[in-house]
Amino acid sequence: MQSVSSGSLSSGPLSLATEPETCSSSFFCNYDRLLGRRQHKVLSFPSWSIEDLPFRVRMKSFHRRRKFFKVGVAPEVSEKKIAGKNNAKAQLMSNVATDHDGRPPLSSEQRVYNVILKQAALVDKPPKSRSLPSDLALDSIPVTTKNLLNEAYDRCGEVCAEYAKTFYLGTLLMTPERRKAIWAIYVWCRRTDELVDGPNASQITPTALNRWEQRLERAFEGQPYDMLDAALAETVLKFPVDIQPFRDMINGMRMDLFKSRYFNFDELYLYCYYVAGTVGLMSVPIMGIDPGSKASTESVYNAALALGIANQLTNILRDVGEE
Repeated sequence: MQSVSSGSLSSGPLSLATEPETCSSSFFCNYDRLLGRRQHKVLSFPSWSIEDLPFRVRMKSFHRRRKFFKVGVAPEVSEKKIAGKNNAKAQLMSNVATDHDGRPPLSSEQRVYNVILKQAALVDKPPKSRSLPSDLALDSIPVTTKNLLNEAYDRCGEVCAEYAKTFYLGTLLMTPERRKAIWAIYVWCRRTDELVDGPNASQITPTALNRWEQRLERAFEGQPYDMLDAALAETVLKFPVDIQPFRDMINGMRMDLFKSRYFNFDELYLYCYYVAGTVGLMSVPIMGIDPGSKASTESVYNAALALGIANQLTNILRDVGEE
């Protein structure tokens, strides 16, 4: 296999991880690495080097999300997998805000509303209060790195155009900077979705999702793992994007590992927020709010959230009808 070099992104606010991921059967991620498995043979698809762009990737068709109330008897699973799912459930529950002073726990809508308040406050902050640390100043990015980032954004645009044709056409109406940022967020969401709905979904474990969340945190810290993560890393430096909706989407993937029935709308609402409403909260800071609008920032976020949840409920009803 080719040697992998990361020298081009070793300086400035964006530094590529020392071991860039191998692009195997999908451009999304190296599943062997996420699953913690050793690679005993050379992959059929060679790894790329930073100097060898555009990205050498092989596209695979997406499996359409199938979010519906599952019926029938679940297949038998090993005790180890059951234990893994129980651990995932315990971790997910620990990530959900709860009251510890004797009061009833918050409803799903109240929990999500608290997230909205935080996002709205972040966007409403004056630009100076959101200034970046000196070592993360965007103008300190080397020219060579900027060129690589432009190619990363182009790659994100190609993915968006291939798998979300109508959405891609809408992004062409945005300014170039906003357009690239939306592409970067779209690709991260698709990669995340691929973990539990793609060809390797049956092999994804809670540990793999934990590693994916760690990669997300590094991207927000300006230390992307690969070039597609680098596009996201620069996006969150340029726009007031908070990490919480991204973490919540991963929580939705965790729910996919162990939960297949929702016994009331409160449970379903939280799931719809995790897998779809979060996209609206990620997008508002990028798309922006018309300065002449009389709507409050909070109401704009609420509208974006409602649109995402409505889309997910529509997907559920459609899939139930098909099944």
